[in-house]
Amino acid sequence: MPQIAIVNLKNEKVEEVSLPDSIFGVEMKDHLLHDVILNTLANRRVGTASTKSKGATRGGGKKPWRQKGTGRARAGSIRSPLWVGGGTIFGPTPRSYGYRIPKKIRSYALRSALSEKMRTSKLLVVDSVELEKPSTKAFIAVLEALGVRGKALLAMKAPSQAVLKSAGNIPGIKVVPVERVNALDVCRYDTLILTRDALGFLGESAR
Repeated sequence: MPQIAIVNLKNEKVEEVSLPDSIFGVEMKDHLLHDVILNTLANRRVGTASTKSKGATRGGGKKPWRQKGTGRARAGSIRSPLWVGGGTIFGPTPRSYGYRIPKKIRSYALRSALSEKMRTSKLLVVDSVELEKPSTKAFIAVLEALGVRGKALLAMKAPSQAVLKSAGNIPGIKVVPVERVNALDVCRYDTLILTRDALGFLGESAR
């Protein structure tokens, strides 16, 4: 079982714990991770793009000119897709891009991403993250003390409003409840920070 140190906000070691192999020691399967990330992105698409076809465009009920004898090309409607202001051929219409993927595959992809963070030493476990009041400066000082560089994802059991507001002003930093952690976010951010209670939640959910 992999071992990891739990540190406080001053980056001082508090304890060393063993991580379950079922979460932080699984084999990386790129194709499953790829499928789940595509699924997550597809489910987030709004799908509200809309265009009008020839039949939905206003006007065009009368034939512009007679069929023969004018010297011009035949035309049946001013709303032909060939005309300016006409309908759109095969244009997008409102639709859902979402689709379902097996729960076991989503779970394995998340565990693969967590295991990769552990293998590459991009996983950090802190005892707790608490701020008395919202303060971006104080939160930046915490990140610097922990040695966090680049983009970071902080997963907590129940993020306080002080932490959420403090991190909200920092580009590249995201705070989420641990139950909303997904494979896409784990891969997107350079460092994954878990609190002790978030780590316990992941351990319970894997049972």
